[in-house]
Amino acid sequence: MSGALDASLRLVRAQAALVKRFDASLGGLHGVSLADFTVLLRLGQAPGGRMRRVDLAEVLGLTASGVTRGLAPLERIGLVTRETDARDGRVAYAALTDTGRERLADMLATAEQVAAEIFAAPLWSKEDIGLLSVLLTRLGGTGLSGHGTAAY
Repeated sequence: MSGALDASLRLVRAQAALVKRFDASLGGLHGVSLADFTVLLRLGQAPGGRMRRVDLAEVLGLTASGVTRGLAPLERIGLVTRETDARDGRVAYAALTDTGRERLADMLATAEQVAAEIFAAPLWSKEDIGLLSVLLTRLGGTGLSGHGTAAY
């Protein structure tokens, strides 16, 4: 097996383990998955806490229908609402509700705690974490800012 394939398979396995760990904590404490949290986080970072659904799909790497399916349960539980553009009724926005903003703050604290546990010293140094961030950026990964640049 080539080194590149081995590294790829290790990355896939690590990603699955991370998703499982975040899902367990976010689901157990807040009733949302990591995918739900990611949607809410992107909305929370957007100006006014809202984004056009097509733009949300782009930053999440999803299709428009994938975003619609992902937003539906968040709308049902009152964390997100659908808004239309006053000037163009064809344009739909996803917007955080006040409850969504409050719950996102709690979810963010949980996610920070999980990440701190995953990357705890002495196994991980700040330099290790910075280098990993840079390497993942090369593969197309984005961080909290939504951009590919990583500080290292």
